[in-house]
Amino acid sequence: MKSKKQLHLGVLLIGCGHHQAAWLMEDSSIEQIGEVSYYQSLAKLAEYGCFDAVFFADNQSLRAENDRVLPAFWLDPVVNLTAISQVTKYIGLVTTISSTFSNPFTAARQLLSLDHITKGRVGWNLVTSMTDWEAHNHGLEELPPRNKRYEKAEEFADLMNQLFLSWDSKELLYKRTENKLINSANIKPINHQGKYFKVKGPLTTPKSPQGKPVSMQAGASGQGIELASKYADAVYSVSWNLNQATKFRNKLVEQVDKNNNVDRHVKIFPGLVTYVGRTYEEALAKKTALDEKLPLETSLNQLSFFLQQDCSSWDIDKKVPSLPPVEEFKGPVGRYETILEIINDTEPTVKELLGYLSAGGGHLTLVGTPEKIADEMERWLELGVADGFNLMPPTLPESLNDFIELVVPELQKRNIFRRQYSGKTLREHLGL
Repeated sequence: MKSKKQLHLGVLLIGCGHHQAAWLMEDSSIEQIGEVSYYQSLAKLAEYGCFDAVFFADNQSLRAENDRVLPAFWLDPVVNLTAISQVTKYIGLVTTISSTFSNPFTAARQLLSLDHITKGRVGWNLVTSMTDWEAHNHGLEELPPRNKRYEKAEEFADLMNQLFLSWDSKELLYKRTENKLINSANIKPINHQGKYFKVKGPLTTPKSPQGKPVSMQAGASGQGIELASKYADAVYSVSWNLNQATKFRNKLVEQVDKNNNVDRHVKIFPGLVTYVGRTYEEALAKKTALDEKLPLETSLNQLSFFLQQDCSSWDIDKKVPSLPPVEEFKGPVGRYETILEIINDTEPTVKELLGYLSAGGGHLTLVGTPEKIADEMERWLELGVADGFNLMPPTLPESLNDFIELVVPELQKRNIFRRQYSGKTLREHLGL
């Protein structure tokens, strides 16, 4: 009997959940968002559910423009993951690195150090950052234009690979009697001379038990897909529905083919928001309870950021005003395409659109029983538009717990998700 395709699962940990009203719930974890023990407990829960990885996004600014802003990036993700590594044994640990602001030698050294500490469980998500606020914290007047950011990102990704693989631990000889500690002939500078970076090398750290950290990428613009096609092992994507997921997969495959790399398969992990209940009504009640707490001003502020225009005066009971085509949009393309897709799909009022975006900002959102949710996840897997999903729980830890208690056993019953870890490194988990 042909073995079934295996689904991969990651979880994006942020604050007390992805729903903007999560912190307002009576039982929310809001007081714990600066406690490393809180994130350790979430990672242990995900490991109990046999997830491939936990993942941290990052933003290098705190835009405290009103009293409802969540300091979600309180702890540096690499430091947080290092603490998590000490209480977990198998689960992958994925951080976000901005090529626009990071020093490649320092970033490679930190990631490879953590990869050694964890014996090969590390991944990194390459981004080019999104806001002028972040740029202002790094001595820049504004965020460089997208084409410049991606030009720099390509050099950054190539340089990171050179540093990760600059030498091997087998060059450590430990020959006391011959007075030979290393084989210096095989540990040489990389001498990188590029437009944005000049790095002599080699790195102070040898390559890791999995060779190098797993490379992820998130970016749905043409430049983002081109970068992923060359350097990423997997991509995090934004797909509201099957149509958008299919388009994204086709664009990525087309770009990989253009690079004449026929054997290369970049795994795709769309974001997934779930509200799970033993009945549909129970699941819907969980979503409704959160949506009813949603502060209108917060939602409109988020929409203004996604659309790069002021939406604060929009009438929430009227249809969404017409928006410019994606070709004319200067901000983050993936999210904008998603909003256009939602509008095209549902013709919503402004208030309805805010509800769709309230958790995860337009990722695939499933409300229902474990069976119904597993049906849709399996459908995306079988159609080849997803190799797995990056879970974005509306509340933490509750929604993650619901998913592990109710959905994971259903996926295991179908033989499309592991019952225990068979490998030790993130590459092994992901079948890379």
